[in-house]
Amino acid sequence: MSSAVSSYLELTARERLARLFDAGSFEEFLPPSARVVSPHLGQLDAPVAFDDGVAVGRAQLAGQPVFCAAQEGGFMGGAVGEVHGAKLTGLLRRAVRDSAAAVVLLLESGGVRLHEANAGLIAVSEVMRALLDARAAGIPVIVLVGGSNGCFGGMGIVARCANAVVMSEEGRLAMSGPEVIETASGVEEFDSRDRALVWRTTGGKHRYLMGDCQAIVPDEVRAFRDAAIAAIAHSSAAGVELSLAALEAEQDLLAGRIARFGGCADPLDAWRELGIPEPAAVPMMEADAFSALAASHRPGAAQ
Repeated sequence: MSSAVSSYLELTARERLARLFDAGSFEEFLPPSARVVSPHLGQLDAPVAFDDGVAVGRAQLAGQPVFCAAQEGGFMGGAVGEVHGAKLTGLLRRAVRDSAAAVVLLLESGGVRLHEANAGLIAVSEVMRALLDARAAGIPVIVLVGGSNGCFGGMGIVARCANAVVMSEEGRLAMSGPEVIETASGVEEFDSRDRALVWRTTGGKHRYLMGDCQAIVPDEVRAFRDAAIAAIAHSSAAGVELSLAALEAEQDLLAGRIARFGGCADPLDAWRELGIPEPAAVPMMEADAFSALAASHRPGAAQ
């Protein structure tokens, strides 16, 4: 298998669906022939996509039936509009209706589509509600983040609402993108041109060390597949359902993290606080070496 085929980052949304799940098992809801496109983009003379940038459906994962979706980062950076969000919401609601074994979301998005503004914001809020409803129904929701656009804005919040997040080192996860932070708070607060800083702050290694993702894997489709299978099995065995007690426990974890790392100006400072002896070496570590380091320094991850 060539690197172009095995690399999760280099694949399109539909290629990821075809290679991550059991061969030939993906069945798309609202396929390309349905031509369900955004009602807003055409009015603005903006390009449209036949699937509005997201494919949803069901598939088999190691023989187990799951519901799944993949955002296409090549169309408007995976940004969410009214139709895009409605497809994700409908998928999650159908998963509850059909008592799905699990939902796997392959997220790659810059957040809300500015062309659709309020409609996009409402769509993201509906996706969040539907995801939490799925968890409340006892259906594990697993998120995979490894695309070149990362997972930002409202979809970053959606990701952290899931039972588990799987990331590669190349993946990025945050509420606000680097350019947004710089625009709002100034380059002194965050220099979006400093790519090393951007990846230290939002990349998979830092998110794993902070407990924002439950697994970090190499940039390989097989690694993401194996991690998704393991995450579903763990969530199902643990019987982790959404509850007030679970939300309060996660809030306590976040409060403790702010107290411990709130004064850190750079992820390097946070890694030093974790007791990592050479923080500057972390970005260059190979996967195995990093995993061994993280095992002895990473705090408990939120569920």
